[in-house]
Amino acid sequence: MSEPDPSFLSQQLQLAKASIKRGYEVIRLRGPGKVTFWFIALLIGIAAGFAALFFRKGINWLQATLYGTEDVQQLHSFITGLQWYWVVLIPTFGGLTVGLILHHFTRDARARSVGDVILGAALHDGRVETRAGIASAIASWITLSTGGSSGREGPVVHMAGVISTWVSRRINADGITGRDLLGCAVAAGVSASFNAPIAGALFALEVVLRHFAVHAFAPIVIASVAGTVINRLEFGGVTEFVLPTYGDLQFYVELPAFLLLGLTCGLIAVALMRSIFWAEDFGNYVQKRTGLPRWLRPAVAGALLGILALWFPHIIGVGYETMSLALTGQLGLYEVIIFAMLKVAAVSITLGGRMGGGVFSPSLMIGALAGLAFGLIATGIFPDVSGASTLYALAGMGAVAAAVLGAPISTTLIVFELTGDWQTGLAVMVAVSMSTALASRIVDRSFFLTQMERRGIHLAAGPQAYLLAMFTAARIMRRPEDERAADENECWDLIDAGTYIDGTATLEAAMPIFEQSSARFIPVVTLSADAPPELMGALFHVDALKAYNRALAATAAEEHS
Repeated sequence: MSEPDPSFLSQQLQLAKASIKRGYEVIRLRGPGKVTFWFIALLIGIAAGFAALFFRKGINWLQATLYGTEDVQQLHSFITGLQWYWVVLIPTFGGLTVGLILHHFTRDARARSVGDVILGAALHDGRVETRAGIASAIASWITLSTGGSSGREGPVVHMAGVISTWVSRRINADGITGRDLLGCAVAAGVSASFNAPIAGALFALEVVLRHFAVHAFAPIVIASVAGTVINRLEFGGVTEFVLPTYGDLQFYVELPAFLLLGLTCGLIAVALMRSIFWAEDFGNYVQKRTGLPRWLRPAVAGALLGILALWFPHIIGVGYETMSLALTGQLGLYEVIIFAMLKVAAVSITLGGRMGGGVFSPSLMIGALAGLAFGLIATGIFPDVSGASTLYALAGMGAVAAAVLGAPISTTLIVFELTGDWQTGLAVMVAVSMSTALASRIVDRSFFLTQMERRGIHLAAGPQAYLLAMFTAARIMRRPEDERAADENECWDLIDAGTYIDGTATLEAAMPIFEQSSARFIPVVTLSADAPPELMGALFHVDALKAYNRALAATAAEEHS
C-alpha cells in the first residue's frame, strides 16, 4: 500500500486551519451580536412573562377586594349572594374610572389591544404607543376586575408590546429587529397566560408578525419558553382547565359532525365579531346624538352589564368558571344556548362601550358553549356512533377562537397543550379548519384585521396594500431646490386645475391621483383653513413607484430570511 502524499496532507492541514480561522472570525465578529440579541430576547421574555403574571394576579386581587370573595374562579356563583345594588354599582364605577383614564391618556378614548400590536408590526417598525398602552393596561385591569365581560390576553399582548417598544427605542433597533423583539414579547405574554409555549411562539408568528421567517424563530421560542417558566414558577405545570378523560374517538364515523360543527362555529364567530362592531357603531351614534361625554361611555356600558348580571351573573368577568362547566358537561342544552347568546351581548356591550379587554377568552367561552350545544344535539340524535358531548365543546372552543383571532395553527396547538391528546386534536383540527375557512371569507380574515379595515388600514390584503400607507408625500417629494425638481409654473397650473396633494397624505392617496390624471408628478402643498395652498414640492410618479418597490422587496426579504 502506497504512503500518503506529504504535500496532499500538508494542503489539507492548511485548509483545515483556514477553515477554523474563518469560523473563529465569524464567531468573533458576528457571533456576539446574535448572542446578544438572543439574550435581549430572553430578558424581554422574562419581563413579558412577569407582566402577564402580575396582570393576572392583579385582576384576582382587585376582583376579590371589590366583590369580597376569596375564590375569583367561582365569582359568578358568589355574585348571586350579593346585594343587587353592588352588582350594578361595581361595574358602573369601574366603567367611570376607565372612561376618565382613557379620556386623559389616549387621543381617542379607546383601549389598545392586539389589533394595535399588529399595526405596530406592519407599519411602525415593531413599535406601539407606550403612554396610551400603559393607560390601556390599567383601564383593562379595572374593567376585568369590576365585571367587564372581555378577556385578559389582549391587554397582556399590548403590555408585552410596550415592553419591547421600550427596548427597541433604547437600542435604536431597525424595523426587522424591532418586529422580532415585538414577536418575542408577544410570544412570552401569550405563553405565560396559557402555559402554552408552542402556541405562544406560533401566535406571535402567525397573528402579529404574519410570517414564519427563520431568523425570527429562535429568539421568539427563547422568549416563549421564558414566559412559560415564569407561569410555571407560580402555578406549576397545570393546565388552565381540568378536562375529563375522553374515550376513543370514532373519528371517521364522526368526521361529518365535526365538519358541520366547524361551519356552525364559523358562523357564530362572525356573529360575535359583527355584534361587537355593531355595538361600537351604535355607541358612536348614541354618543353623537346625545352629546354624551366620551369619558362617560364606559360607565353606561358598565351599568348595562351590572343590570344584566342581576339575572345572569355568569357574564361578569372573564368567564372561566362557565367555560369549565361547559368543558366538563355540567350545563344543560337550554342553559348553554341562553348563556352563549347573553355572553355575545355582554362582550359587545363591554367592547362597544370602550371598557377595554380582549376577545380571546370570550371567544373561547362562546365556542365551548356552542360546541357543547352542538354535541348535546348530535349525541342525542346518534348516541351509538357519537363520542362525549364535551369533546364537541372542546372542538367548538378552538373553532370559534381560531376564526375570531385568524389563528388556526396557534389556536389548535393551544388545545393540544391543554389536553395532550392527539386524537382529540384531530377533531379540533377539522372543526378549526372549517370555521376559519368560512369566517375569513365573510370578514376581513380576523377580528383584528377587520378592526384595522374599519379604520381604513388595509392590513388584511397584505403588504402590497398597506405598504403605501408607510410613505407620506412630503417624504418622497422633490423639493424646489432639487436639481430635478418640477417646473414651478407647471405645479401651479396643476394646483389651479385641482390636481395636488397635501404633504401629510400618503402614497395610498397619491396613487389614485396618478391613475386618474396620468400626470408625471403631483404638486405637494401645505393646506390650511384660512390660507391658499403653499407649494412644498412635487411628488413624481417614478419616485413613488421606486419607494413602493423597495418596500416590497424589503418585506419579501424579511419574510424569507
